[in-house]
Amino acid sequence: MTGSGPKWRVVKFVKIICGSLLVTIALLLAAASIKTLSLDADGGGLRGARWERTRNTSLVADREQRERRLARFKEAVRIPTVSFSREQSNTTALRHFHTFLRRAFPKIFSSSLVHHELVANYSHLFRVEGSQPDLVPYLLLAHIDVVPASESDDWEAPPFSAKEIDGFIYGRGTIDNKSSVMGILEALEYLLGKGYAPRRGFYIGLGHDEEVGGLKGALNMVRVLKQRGVQLSFVLDEGLAIADGIIVGLEGPAALIGLTEKGMAHVKLRVSTAPGHASMPPRETCIGILAAAVKRLEENPMPRLFGYGPERETFEHLAHKFGLPLKFIMSNLWLFSPVLGRLLERKPETNGLVRTTTAVTMFNAGVKDNVLPSHAEVHVNLRIHPAQSLQEVLDQIHSTVGDQRVKIELISGFEAPPVSSSDEKSFGFQIIKKTVLDVFPTVTVAPGICIANTDSQHFKDLTKDIYRFLPVWLTPGDTQRIHGINERISKKNYEEYVMFYFSLIQNCDIQKLPELLFITRPSHQR
Repeated sequence: MTGSGPKWRVVKFVKIICGSLLVTIALLLAAASIKTLSLDADGGGLRGARWERTRNTSLVADREQRERRLARFKEAVRIPTVSFSREQSNTTALRHFHTFLRRAFPKIFSSSLVHHELVANYSHLFRVEGSQPDLVPYLLLAHIDVVPASESDDWEAPPFSAKEIDGFIYGRGTIDNKSSVMGILEALEYLLGKGYAPRRGFYIGLGHDEEVGGLKGALNMVRVLKQRGVQLSFVLDEGLAIADGIIVGLEGPAALIGLTEKGMAHVKLRVSTAPGHASMPPRETCIGILAAAVKRLEENPMPRLFGYGPERETFEHLAHKFGLPLKFIMSNLWLFSPVLGRLLERKPETNGLVRTTTAVTMFNAGVKDNVLPSHAEVHVNLRIHPAQSLQEVLDQIHSTVGDQRVKIELISGFEAPPVSSSDEKSFGFQIIKKTVLDVFPTVTVAPGICIANTDSQHFKDLTKDIYRFLPVWLTPGDTQRIHGINERISKKNYEEYVMFYFSLIQNCDIQKLPELLFITRPSHQR
């Protein structure tokens, strides 16, 4: 065989292609290895920055003072401020809570620096005056209402008893969200008692109907602030938390600060057919048609969107806290993003980071066992990924169902809010991050996406930066306690809540961020 024949030319071409592929793969792996080895284990220059000194007051409390603080928190939990629906809430309890707040925090309600008003009868809006009005104020947001809870649901302690068991306080609202309500007010009460006057003014908003959308409390607080021409530096609300042992493979706890939250859509699917006797059924009943549509929705989930939202930043920030091979993968999401997306979608707990989720929540049909129903309907709850619009979700549902007999109706819905900033020039994010590290020095801080909804979304016209974070420690199993049974918080963690807001208020008094933070860094080191 000669070296100039057609067969030889084909072999030579294949060798060139294979060699090029090997070189490309080698270069990609080399680049990925260099990026992995160059990870900043300190997570950026925040700790090394020279921050303007603002904290002149220390939080010191003896045992008796701490016990009184815990007693006030327990009393707050015992008040059943339940929101049952948008039309029904326990207004008696809400009025009781107002009376309780005035009694528990006399300095706040009597201080000349603090202006308080009721909004929509039951929500509370506080304005704390700053000594430098040129500094843009911020808002600390929380809510006093809770979801229903019943003693018949096998709680270890009655849900409104605030009973203490093994160092934990049990009760509805201990995490969601009376710990924030009381933590914020306890911090401010203490500061006022020490003669503290902030440089930067701020607001405290305590909504009374967050659990049913905040359409009365939060929306009316926004209306009041808009009428007064208020613009905010940032908003801090509930949301993500300190994950301890929840993220598989992560070495140590991580404090995740939500930059946005998922949108939501409530969609109804309905099929109508002629009624009749069960002895003469058609080939397909309305139940069968609708069941087939539901099956198609569940078998064909929304597209995988990992890497197109802030969830990518989460893993880039945490990459140095994983062992190999996860460290290698997460520090090179420019290459392995599809791989990680496929891994995350396998578990319900992380699938929500990857895509818009689809949950069939109600199915209604039939009136009697021997009567063919005339209609069937199903309700679907979708949590919309920030990279997808509400209209895109609806179009995808129509395409997947693919049956004109199934009528699709949007009951309610909204887009995911804009993604807040988290770079070195982001005042709100960097202040929250510094405060987290001040109070919890062993954690790693990372931005994230909140898969649940809060009423902070209503404030998007007042600021471009809304953050969602609670200084609560969550271990495996704790996420099921929120809105579930045996919601609880440790006494130590509640004290950390007070310290967190105490530190945050004083940290916000700086005029600007340290210059060191303005050094450009790779995104995974921020």
